[in-house]
Amino acid sequence: SLEDYEETVKAAKKAWKIWADIPAPKRGEIVRQIGDALRQKIKVLGSLVSLEMGKIFVEGVGEVQEYVDVCDYAVGLSRMIGGPILPSERPGHALIEQWNPVGLVGIITAFNFPVAVYGWNSAIAMICGNACLWKGAPTTSLISVAVTKIIAKVLEDNKVPGAICSLVCGGADIGTAMARDERMDLLSFTGSTKVGKQVALMVQERFGRSLLELGGNNAIIVFEDADLNLVIPSALFAAVGTAGQRCTTARRLFLHESIHDEVVVKLAKAYAQIRIGDPWDSDTLYGPLHTKEAVKMFLDAVEQAKQQGGSVACGGKVINRPGNYVEPTIVTGLPHNAPIVHTETFAPILYVLKFKEEEEVFAWNNEVKQGLSSSIFTKDLGRIFRWLGPKGSDCGIVNVNIPTSGAEIGGAFGGEKHTGGGRESGSDSWKLYMRRST
Repeated sequence: SLEDYEETVKAAKKAWKIWADIPAPKRGEIVRQIGDALRQKIKVLGSLVSLEMGKIFVEGVGEVQEYVDVCDYAVGLSRMIGGPILPSERPGHALIEQWNPVGLVGIITAFNFPVAVYGWNSAIAMICGNACLWKGAPTTSLISVAVTKIIAKVLEDNKVPGAICSLVCGGADIGTAMARDERMDLLSFTGSTKVGKQVALMVQERFGRSLLELGGNNAIIVFEDADLNLVIPSALFAAVGTAGQRCTTARRLFLHESIHDEVVVKLAKAYAQIRIGDPWDSDTLYGPLHTKEAVKMFLDAVEQAKQQGGSVACGGKVINRPGNYVEPTIVTGLPHNAPIVHTETFAPILYVLKFKEEEEVFAWNNEVKQGLSSSIFTKDLGRIFRWLGPKGSDCGIVNVNIPTSGAEIGGAFGGEKHTGGGRESGSDSWKLYMRRST
């Protein structure tokens, strides 16, 4: 309730005063212990992710592993963050850039990565000297509670308050309270572009700071010289991994006209071999969608694609079995600018589109409102560097000869345009969790 929320914010603010006084390397040591505590429970936590969210067990475990890895990364960072001492133009003066924690970081996470996204934020925020207030998705509360209990024990074993990493479970009312709350020194929000826009406006209204990780409408571009043995598995995993419910899922596949038909046949054949079943079964590659609403959105999108001139090359239907299962789907024949192609449907639908020239397809990659992840398959070195350059992909994540999904913790994760512009995890994204004093 909002009363619980109020009590939690007060406890977190109070705990921050203790945490901010602890030297950064010592904070790093406590974060290292959190990583170890998660390591010990990785399989049971992975099972819980799988049970609650619906992703396959190995993906659930992989997600907890990301949190563990970010803890390791944060330990090293705790001894390295700092600003320069600059030459002063005034005799006998020192000019220093000092980085200080912002205070309380609110972290609102989405159902699709109910552990990893919190991990990216919290591990870095903690070594920077911040307290965290987490609101997970209402449909994945159990995993939020389990992770928080593990963290709280580590904190309390180190004689510091568990409230340094506080948790509130709740719906949109709690999210709105966080966005409007001036005590929230930074609000990190992961979710849809639509809700992200509302959050951004509420935070901006109070001159607050926000870090936004919103939608993606990611493309893979395959040129005529691509290695198709790489393309087929990459496109398949990028499009159907997590049943198409990643922000980095491939939703558009641009194929050069000379290889279009061949790739569609090979990809449809690969789709037919996807092992669909219980996410806890080690043989399963593809589980259910998260909710009944997601199934409805899937069916609506397939219908719209047909109305706009698309042909369903495979899939397109609900699977007749208990649970929110739908067929992984490939749609061909749509133009690059069809309204449905420009809509991010959080489901396993891949739109396969034809192109002729490099310049046009780079423009088509960039014409959608989102700018998260993108990928090309080619052996042409000149083209690779054009793709990475100023007139290439306008996305935050730019891949070559690998799929759009997946990221490394050492690099800053996030995207441009309607993806929100935020960056989490590696590189210098720690600066977002701190304020600079010159």
